[in-house]
Amino acid sequence: MHTIIMNRMKYTRIIALVITGLLVLAGCGQSYEETKRLSKEQRKKLAREDSAALKIAVMPTLDCLPLFIAKDHHLFDTIVDIRLKRYTAQMDCDTAMMRGRVEGIVTDLVRAERMIHLGTPMKYVASTNAYWLLISNRNQRITQLKHLDDKMLAMTRYSVTDFLGDLAVDSAKLKTERVFRIQINDVNVRLKMLENNEMDALFLTEPQATQALLAKHKILLDTRQEDIHMGVVAFRTKGMDDQNRKKQMEVFLKGYNEACDSINKYGVRHYKDVIRKYYTISEPALRNLPDSLKYNHAEAPRQKDIDRAQQWLSKK
Repeated sequence: MHTIIMNRMKYTRIIALVITGLLVLAGCGQSYEETKRLSKEQRKKLAREDSAALKIAVMPTLDCLPLFIAKDHHLFDTIVDIRLKRYTAQMDCDTAMMRGRVEGIVTDLVRAERMIHLGTPMKYVASTNAYWLLISNRNQRITQLKHLDDKMLAMTRYSVTDFLGDLAVDSAKLKTERVFRIQINDVNVRLKMLENNEMDALFLTEPQATQALLAKHKILLDTRQEDIHMGVVAFRTKGMDDQNRKKQMEVFLKGYNEACDSINKYGVRHYKDVIRKYYTISEPALRNLPDSLKYNHAEAPRQKDIDRAQQWLSKK
């Protein structure tokens, strides 16, 4: 009898444990489902916010400095949501623009005109101070453009660097096939290849150009001496007509102009905090950035630069 009672008590405890376990599992399942639901709702909320924000594709180049300063120093009025989408390759910026992931882009006229031709209508709102240098490896005997014969040149196709590559080849009266164009899209990778002695020559803008020149590499071509101004800030035209977008653009342009004024007043190196945050350059390069660099208020690019980009693209 005692054994029967003990067995019944044992079974009762087992049944109680099973029921408790099932209740716990049911509770956990409910919590998991709730967590999934909340997470899904949060993702939708973030997606809606991102869709409503004014998004601009930017690069770690100094033509983007006013945007970084305006964002970090709260020059963009917080009543609107302006977001900077950071990339290190211009092709990735283009993809974001053409697929509608961003409304604006900091780019060059060659790339912009090509995107327009491919079906992404855009409006130019600012001409930037970007300039490009053709820099040769100090370990190679390349001191003139004609020495690019049988050498490797890093660039990006259908961009200002591709356009400038043709300009360099034509100026030196070289055969096109004798200068080997190597497509290196990431600006930081391009600089690293020069530093590692993996490239004969390449196009760089600031601040990567300053770092290259500190290492005693040589300038073969400077767009400032050629009166070439190809840097632009552009925005898509599709979906930009509603009042919310118009307000965002007003705030963007106001903040952009204020950032330009501030840089012109205090100098580029005054904003070392911003440069350290967004740019991968050495401290010596940061200290040697051209402090005389000036930034103009937002205004359309020169028609002759647009024409030059269109003419070059028509030949390609």
